[in-house]
Amino acid sequence: MISEDKNLTEAFDPKTGKNIRWTAKIGTETHSTPVVAGGRVFIGTNNGEPRDPKHQGDRGVLMCFDEKKGDLLWQLVVPKREEDPYHDWPKSGISSPATVEGDRVYVVSNRGEVMCLDVRGMANGNDGPYRDEGVHMTPRGTNAPPQPLQVGPLDADIIWIFDLTSGAGIWSHDAAHSSILIQGQHLYLNSGTGVDNTHKRIRTPDAPSLVVLDKATGLLLARDDEHIAPNVFHCTWSAPSLGEVNERPLVFFAGGNGVVYSFDLIDQSSRREAGFPGKFETQDLKPSAEKISPQSAPTSVGSNVLKLKKIWQFDFDPTAPKEDVHRYNSNRRESPSNIYGMPVFFRNRIYVAGGGDLFWGKNEAWLKCIDATKTGDITRSGEIWSYPLDRHVMSTPAVHDGLVFIADCGRKVHCVDAQTGKPYWTHEIKGDVWASPLAADGKVYLGTRSGEFWVFAASKEKRILSFIELGSPISATATAANGVLYVATMTHLYAIQQ
Repeated sequence: MISEDKNLTEAFDPKTGKNIRWTAKIGTETHSTPVVAGGRVFIGTNNGEPRDPKHQGDRGVLMCFDEKKGDLLWQLVVPKREEDPYHDWPKSGISSPATVEGDRVYVVSNRGEVMCLDVRGMANGNDGPYRDEGVHMTPRGTNAPPQPLQVGPLDADIIWIFDLTSGAGIWSHDAAHSSILIQGQHLYLNSGTGVDNTHKRIRTPDAPSLVVLDKATGLLLARDDEHIAPNVFHCTWSAPSLGEVNERPLVFFAGGNGVVYSFDLIDQSSRREAGFPGKFETQDLKPSAEKISPQSAPTSVGSNVLKLKKIWQFDFDPTAPKEDVHRYNSNRRESPSNIYGMPVFFRNRIYVAGGGDLFWGKNEAWLKCIDATKTGDITRSGEIWSYPLDRHVMSTPAVHDGLVFIADCGRKVHCVDAQTGKPYWTHEIKGDVWASPLAADGKVYLGTRSGEFWVFAASKEKRILSFIELGSPISATATAANGVLYVATMTHLYAIQQ
């Protein structure tokens, strides 16, 4: 990840308060990266430390804090799915980072729902057209109370909901981790489809992996047509990215089958040809009883849903097994590859890291550079360079000033040349890395699952600027905004400023 922010500190200490602007207690398990926009900080977590007495027990939570003071402004609280823990892993909370545009927040809930929220919460009233927030926040099943919960000033204001399970035909697994890409009127996102609780079977082989929704209404407009689902080894983790190749904007996406794709964007003419209006407005949504929701969404993807046009595909691990892939489950020596991090586009190249699945696959992993200007199957022609990593990788690479920074679960940080893949330095750390490195202000910031936080110089020469023990595992990537660094552990969010 990259930030253009300046004057960021290289040292801080929560124990002494050094360079700590504010601290907010969040949940007990936090995998979502903090997002800062419009004077607010958004972060997904769980309900391990309830902020509202009416919400008790395991929930997915999106918290919204005041950027200056760290006060909690409002929170989205989502009940857990109860039919199968592998649909909504216990205590994992809302793991999808929020995407903010203007007065709207877009996020994927722990229930596999794409949600559009008002950035102000209920402070300016219930905007609608969705007005069933009380029903939505009320637990279902055996723990359901006799009446829906009452909406209060601390609750989120939901604009619309699209359920990926009933509306797009996916099979949720563990949690939704992908952030949502906004391009014009459209939302591009990873569907989160994966294996069932046996980890050896795909229940929805026709499920999409990449979907496009209308941002005003949540209507499903398009999907990939690459038949990825049968070869998803574990789940679909990677977020889509956007870049312009020869003045042509493209979406880049890494499937759960270990293949990287580029797609054309959908446009107004293709929308009209499929029978969709050229533009929707929020008021086009029907009243609450008929809205797009888990209860009313279609049970399969409609025939008028557009198919995304593929420009190229790149098999990240061409010698890996391609048939009957789930028989390699738990094989640490031979298996398909998976990609957790996002493909990064920079100067007509894609930088992406992948390899064996962290939980069920082989140990091998690589960082690769791909020529994004080609077309067709570019598995052989598109690879510019490949750099071996030590062990499984979860990170998105940070490309900065001719260098690429990446960290792996072999407990090592790597710095390589962006043009050639030549290594400049590595550094052994104590913990696995699930977060991505943040390159900003001449520094590289990185947290580990053992609770360490490292700050390196963003240079060809290895220089450790600081090392902080935070005492709680870190899954979230550090972010920066308006001269402030934001670091989230499992239990606390720190705003850091020198």
